[in-house]
Amino acid sequence: MRDPCCPTCGHPYYGVLAGERRCPHCVGLRPAYRRGRAAVLSRGPARALVIELKYHRGVHVLADMTEIFRRSPAVLAQVRNAVLVPVPLHPRKRRERGYNQSALLARALVRASRGGARVAHLLRRVADTPTQTGFDRRARRKNLKNAFALARRPRLDPRQHYILVDDVFTTGSTLNSCARTLRRAGCRNLDTVTFGRS
Repeated sequence: MRDPCCPTCGHPYYGVLAGERRCPHCVGLRPAYRRGRAAVLSRGPARALVIELKYHRGVHVLADMTEIFRRSPAVLAQVRNAVLVPVPLHPRKRRERGYNQSALLARALVRASRGGARVAHLLRRVADTPTQTGFDRRARRKNLKNAFALARRPRLDPRQHYILVDDVFTTGSTLNSCARTLRRAGCRNLDTVTFGRS
């Protein structure tokens, strides 16, 4: 998605933009990161790609998702020379799914940027929380309290640009919970990228 868009979630602004504009999708969210970008709105075929990857073991869709990232100049500009940090899954969920879709998307971003970024697994999910689907923002925030922690012996550089990567930005609660964990560890130059914005 191209500018103008919300600097927190990446949702596009439509029509004529005059003065400061607040995104109705981010009301009440106090981001612990600087800027959020999404490659596409999570609708129609884009939503189908996420569902196929996330729930049907459809890793074959990663080629299409990589191409969508490749055609997203604002996303590529954001990830250039950055360390991409996938949102982690709880070990049980990862065993069930067979992979972490956010980690696969982070690697797709590296391919799309032609190696202009690298992936680092700096977080782990320590709470096996219920799925966020169907929760409102408040319930999501409560569900994710203390759900994430730093990976064991992470190598963090306060001068480095870090980007949290997830499949879809819905309310921002998951990304924000991860961002707070990284901030407490000293990451100041922190942004987010998602494949889709619902």
